[in-house]
Amino acid sequence: MDEMNLEELEMDELDNILVLNDADGNEVQFEYLASVDYEGDEYIVLMPMEGDDTEVVILLVQPVEGSDEEEAYIGVTDEAILEAVFEIFKEQFSDIFEFEE
Repeated sequence: MDEMNLEELEMDELDNILVLNDADGNEVQFEYLASVDYEGDEYIVLMPMEGDDTEVVILLVQPVEGSDEEEAYIGVTDEAILEAVFEIFKEQFSDIFEFEE
């Protein structure tokens, strides 16, 4: 692989990284895996970049009022929604990811 393609690959990988602030204001990096539509809402599925966890994080996407481009990511506490969104994610990406039962 020549140097130009390597740089493009590294930039593409960085496009999948989201940096969010946790409840304590600490920056946490996540790998963006997918967007899932469920009952008229959009959710994003993220994988934490640090730690040994194989669990994903699911956040509700909400547009920021007064902005056409900004989005807010809101934690989901409803277990039924989390399970439904994760099931849709699993169905859509079963050929890419391996899931444990």
